[in-house]
Amino acid sequence: MKNIAGLMKQASQMQAKMQEMQAKLEGVEVEGAAGAGLVTLRLSGKGELRGLKIDPKLIDPAEAEMLEDLIVAAHADAKRKLEFVTAEEMQKVTGGLQLPPGMKLPF
Repeated sequence: MKNIAGLMKQASQMQAKMQEMQAKLEGVEVEGAAGAGLVTLRLSGKGELRGLKIDPKLIDPAEAEMLEDLIVAAHADAKRKLEFVTAEEMQKVTGGLQLPPGMKLPF
């Protein structure tokens, strides 16, 4: 019975740490860039787009396709950085214990 009580206590502590981590990630912002910084954007810790900056030199109707590609590339850069930050925070919570493949954070 002691083992079950200890396990329940650990699960409760883990849940509290997960909630703390989620709150911390909500305040995180990462920036992605493309085209040597001509296009930059910011994502929240939950992956929401918070801001987008485009160098005025790129705003040319004849170059719309290139601009679209740079926006997509900047988003991919920011998303990759966010995944890295999230993984680091998760390791802190789980003590380095790896999650099973396909298991994501609860948000």
